[in-house]
Amino acid sequence: MVSHIASLVGILLIVGGSLGYELTRFEQLNDAKQQNFIKIKNLNVPAGKTLDLSNLKEGTTVEFIGRTTFGFQEWDGPMVKITGKNLKIVGVKGNLLDAEGQRWWNGKGADRGLRKPRMFEAIVDDSVITGLNFKNPPQACFVCNWCHNVKISWVNIDAKDGRNGLAFNTDGFGVGYAKNVTLSDSYVYNQDDCFVTGAGEDILVERLTCEGGNGISVGSLGGGAKVERVTVRNSKIINNLVGVNVKTGWNVQGALKDITFDNIELVDIQQFGISVHGNEGHPNFPGGDPTPFPIENLTINNVRGNLNGPGGANTWVWVAPGSAKNWKWNSKVTGGKSAMFRPRLECKGIPAGLQIPCAER
Repeated sequence: MVSHIASLVGILLIVGGSLGYELTRFEQLNDAKQQNFIKIKNLNVPAGKTLDLSNLKEGTTVEFIGRTTFGFQEWDGPMVKITGKNLKIVGVKGNLLDAEGQRWWNGKGADRGLRKPRMFEAIVDDSVITGLNFKNPPQACFVCNWCHNVKISWVNIDAKDGRNGLAFNTDGFGVGYAKNVTLSDSYVYNQDDCFVTGAGEDILVERLTCEGGNGISVGSLGGGAKVERVTVRNSKIINNLVGVNVKTGWNVQGALKDITFDNIELVDIQQFGISVHGNEGHPNFPGGDPTPFPIENLTINNVRGNLNGPGGANTWVWVAPGSAKNWKWNSKVTGGKSAMFRPRLECKGIPAGLQIPCAER
């Protein structure tokens, strides 16, 4: 009876104008998914349940209004899942998706101790996601895998409460096996990659501000995955472990091609200002020989800034000889002297004729 009444109310709202179907109780979810305009308002999602907005009608608009909260349970998530075509996912001013991740944080990674759910996953085509505010994800926050022709903008991810070793693996944006995705005008404070893509093509990241985490990462995860035509520009990375991070895996296959970092400001980076390495995952990282892995048409242009102490390296290149082809490089990163690394940090695989100040002492 409650579900039937809720459905009637939703239909009346739509018939009466463009007010949409108000989803205020989780029990209304199935009825809401039958509509073309869903307003998620001050919703509490039960523990261990996904706010499952999958298979929405083509052309649906979803608005998040007020504070969306989630019950506590050890599980893998995701807390929110959205799939469909030609969708418009909008955060209305003042919205907050609050995972209250401190209930899961135990000073360990995503798969250690408590099982920590992923927060938000979208598998969408020809869609727009804008204006969402996320707070305290238990682990990875915003994932857009297998997305095509998607624009993401004005998204705020705030995990400041996870500072001082409380939270780990709170990745900001992850984009994988995607094509033609744009991320712009967004902010991340977290404890892992600010943005990362391990597979995909035609990806643009611009006007992204990152604080507290592990930097902006572009790199294949192996398994034959390719990353092609990725541009990161006009962005700022503050107090991160790494600034610009181009990585390929140890003992895996894949390829990177046409990767550009342009006009990137680095502020108080801790370990590597710019890192291009081919031994991600090696048990002796940063030691261990890099695996041959094509990295073609890499452009580092106007990447500038400072490290927050002499321990870190301004620039480190560690790729298998012959892997790097057609690189262009213009950077000015200062403050590091690689003092934290034992044995001494070395560089390998820089293309002949390219002058890169590497592993300074």
